Amino acid sequence: MKNESNIDKVLEFLKLHHDAFFQAAVFAEQTQHPTPTDTRAWSQIVVSLLCDVQGRSRQKGSDLEDGSDVKGANAWEAIDRPRFNNVIKAGTKSDVSDSMASLDEMPRLFFVLWDNEPEQDRERCRIWCVRPADDPAFQKMCALWYEKRQNGEIRSSNFQLHPNIGQNSNKFTNECGNLNYPLLFCAEFSAGEYQVKTHQPEVLEIGLCTKSD
Repeated sequence: MKNESNIDKVLEFLKLHHDAFFQAAVFAEQTQHPTPTDTRAWSQIVVSLLCDVQGRSRQKGSDLEDGSDVKGANAWEAIDRPRFNNVIKAGTKSDVSDSMASLDEMPRLFFVLWDNEPEQDRERCRIWCVRPADDPAFQKMCALWYEKRQNGEIRSSNFQLHPNIGQNSNKFTNECGNLNYPLLFCAEFSAGEYQVKTHQPEVLEIGLCTKSD
């Protein structure tokens, strides 16, 4: 995975997403339906553009060709509070499901969130990146969740992370640990276009989670 990224393409794509969402929202409001959006696909594409790594051409398996996965959430006009779902493997037929071995097979795990920044209420997109095989804090949290699932304390197979939506925070909460996640990228929508606020490509190679309250 390269550190260099095509920021112009990323910003163009983010604007396309913004325009499509809010143009569709007008018709959704008129017809009293949810605004149509495919957050999963938009999230995967923006990560591919940012990190210069391809998808898997609709094949089963990881989201990106290098084995990395992407989780997305969109808070715009959401009825329920969005969260990142199925973050680690559990309850599947995979040989590494429900085990820490699944983390060793995932070079990077990306989290993409569309929400609004708290000061001017501008729409924004933030992307965090975790290195599951090399992040002690993240591994400790996952190991505890797998342990609780194995002994029956947790019955769900859906490992969820809850981001602090609408706040300038990198904290995600989970019943097995609250962590601050490495922020890779942030762009805010202003005057009809996105502007980069944060881009830290070094996170791809050295980023680590830290414990939070």
